[in-house]
Amino acid sequence: MLQSIRTASRHWLGKIVLSVLFVFLIAGVAVFGVEDFFRGGSSTSVATVGKTSISAEAVRSAYQNQLQRYQSQLQRNFTPDQARALGIDRQVLAQLISEASLDQQTRELGLVVPDAAVLRAIREEAAFKGASGNFDSTLFYQTLQRAGITEATFVREQRAVIARLQLAEAVVADLHVPVAMREAVHRYATERRTASFMVLPPSVAGDIPAPSEDEMKAFYEDNKTSYRAPETRGVTLLVLDPATLAKPDAVSAEDVRKRYESARSTYGSPEKRTIQQIVFPDAAAAEAARKEIESGEKPFEAVAIARGVDAKDLSIGTLTKAELFDKAVADAAFALPQNTVSAPVQGRFGTVLLRVTAISPETIKPLAEVEPVIRKAIAAERAATEIDTIHDKIEDQRANTKPLADIAKESGLQLLMVPAVDARGLDPSGKTVEGIPDRDTTLAAVFRGEIGGDTEALRTKGGGYVWYDVTAIDRAHDKPLADVRDAVSTGWRSAEVAKRLAAKAKDLTTRLDKGEALEALAAETGVQSETESDLTRGQPKGQLTPTTVERIFATAVEKASSVESGETRVVFKVASATMPALALASPADAAIETRFRTVVADDVLSQYIGEVQKDAGVNVNQAAFRRAIGGEY
Repeated sequence: MLQSIRTASRHWLGKIVLSVLFVFLIAGVAVFGVEDFFRGGSSTSVATVGKTSISAEAVRSAYQNQLQRYQSQLQRNFTPDQARALGIDRQVLAQLISEASLDQQTRELGLVVPDAAVLRAIREEAAFKGASGNFDSTLFYQTLQRAGITEATFVREQRAVIARLQLAEAVVADLHVPVAMREAVHRYATERRTASFMVLPPSVAGDIPAPSEDEMKAFYEDNKTSYRAPETRGVTLLVLDPATLAKPDAVSAEDVRKRYESARSTYGSPEKRTIQQIVFPDAAAAEAARKEIESGEKPFEAVAIARGVDAKDLSIGTLTKAELFDKAVADAAFALPQNTVSAPVQGRFGTVLLRVTAISPETIKPLAEVEPVIRKAIAAERAATEIDTIHDKIEDQRANTKPLADIAKESGLQLLMVPAVDARGLDPSGKTVEGIPDRDTTLAAVFRGEIGGDTEALRTKGGGYVWYDVTAIDRAHDKPLADVRDAVSTGWRSAEVAKRLAAKAKDLTTRLDKGEALEALAAETGVQSETESDLTRGQPKGQLTPTTVERIFATAVEKASSVESGETRVVFKVASATMPALALASPADAAIETRFRTVVADDVLSQYIGEVQKDAGVNVNQAAFRRAIGGEY
């Protein structure tokens, strides 16, 4: 936990969206790293920790950011029900309560982060340093602007995060990992084992006759859920897709030409300039330096060195005018002839002299080259405008109970009729049903609907709409034995083989534990005996899978056991186990200490936060919480 705090605090954005990962703070809730973006004011508190409140806007912002994070990672959209099933709402609330707990305690303890500390943290942030390795104020403001963050908001949140980090560091300072714990970890990680084994293939089970009718029925009844047919639904889908409405060929050459002329700069590369800059304390100093440069008394580089700027750090980059955050500097630099020095320019961060050392002219692609792109863009824009009109028309027709098939025929839209599909998008034969737009979102809606129900149009990722009518529902049901007889027979035979192999393995392990040699038993069984040494916990080796190796490590030395491995069964006897002694203060011991100090710190910090919440009191307004995330329970 504390390591997560430290790691996040090393980056400017991490300091703002700090995910404290306080587990066990709210019973049954695991926090997965909520990105808590800046909290706006609100008169409605969703929760309070002591006198520290959590606003509805804070919850709403954090919830939306976490939802977007999940959707981006999994590349799918979530319905409100799916988001709740994932526990995103509870994760967000737990995270905010954890942060509020730290804020409450820092306030009670009177911890104050001075302006100098905040300024130092900002100046030391790598994301705000230029090519020279020094703090770059222009880069700072450009970064905040891209993130949509004001300077005041950033400083306020930075101050709060620093205070939380200082408190957390103080709570877990000077913690040590007990020697007993380090020795246990060392033994677990360094233990190596040697085992002799034999692999029993299905043939060892012998000839298995076909099951009798009674055996078939008994097996079917015991495993009926394995042969259960999932719920399927018939559905009719009317798809309104902007891509199908867009008609590039219908865009006239005149419209293409007008678009090209009005936005020529977007069809090429804008002018770029390599700009050098020297910052001065005031306009008088800048003017004096400019005169020295123009008179030849001092070159531009010498003036820079006198101002403490290395010649190699003079350039602020090769930039377009739009990339320059300071408008005054941008206007002056792009009006300046190459290799001349500007008059003093009053920028946002002081008075500067500018020099342009290189100019890359604007380049424009010819109309013939970009015509297909322009046609497609215009057609897409027209389709986007048209789609809302078509949507409203279809909604009116739906209100008049007009069937989707008739609407599709009149509108010339795609109609997809699916006789049966399950929630995974498969037909009864197990094949994927093609053509369903935004599959996850659409199927979830279809399986919430009912036959003849009043359904709303679904908005697709591409900006279109899908209307749907559930036409049939075949509830999940047990398939009759007659329909699954072949599958049941196969399942019964596999189970019978596994049962016989398990019985054979039990007999062999009993004999092994009584002292019989594994080699002799393997020869008697008709299989090969093998030995693997230097086995590492959880690592496969030879014919031994990770699961088999884990079972070997769970078995006492000089004892035998067996484990299922696919269609086979492995019978083994542990021959030996070696564990090097832990040398205290050795590099290995230090590594364990370093690794598990975080674990101990997490536990201590979790308990501390729990006590803070217990003493201060945590109150959650469930109604306000539901309103904040826009959900109904």
